[in-house]
Amino acid sequence: MGKMAVRALRVVLAVVFVGTVFVQAAMAWALVTREVEGSLPLTPMRVIVILGMASAQVALVCVWRLTAMVRRGTVFSHAAFRYVDGVIGSIVAAALLWFAVTAVNAPGQREDPGVTVIMGGIGVAILGVALIVLVLRMLLAQAVARDGEAAQMRAELDEVI
Repeated sequence: MGKMAVRALRVVLAVVFVGTVFVQAAMAWALVTREVEGSLPLTPMRVIVILGMASAQVALVCVWRLTAMVRRGTVFSHAAFRYVDGVIGSIVAAALLWFAVTAVNAPGQREDPGVTVIMGGIGVAILGVALIVLVLRMLLAQAVARDGEAAQMRAELDEVI
């Protein structure tokens, strides 16, 4: 990965992280000040948003760490699995939180249940992203295994020579 790509990714990750902290702070402030309730039950929605931002922050930190490993050339190691698992977990948590938003929003959509169905479909799509990352984790596992086999073969070849 080029230095410019790493820097650009880190800038994006930092900006998004700061944005999620800002949103969390705004939602926490709204919870404390108990602003007027609207047509939706705002307290559960605010709590869900705070948790959703925390989920995004976990993913951002994990991607930051994986980027550092790529830059150092150590991504094909067992240490990378912890961060990939963190990304998968945060995506699954985001999907579950989206389903919670769907459930909180559903009673207000009795006249137009299509919105709830679409929201449920979005939740399934988010779970699909988690499955894609899981497949990528399996590819990483194969690459780590191949890298280990190659190192072992190199060592055996060095002994022969």
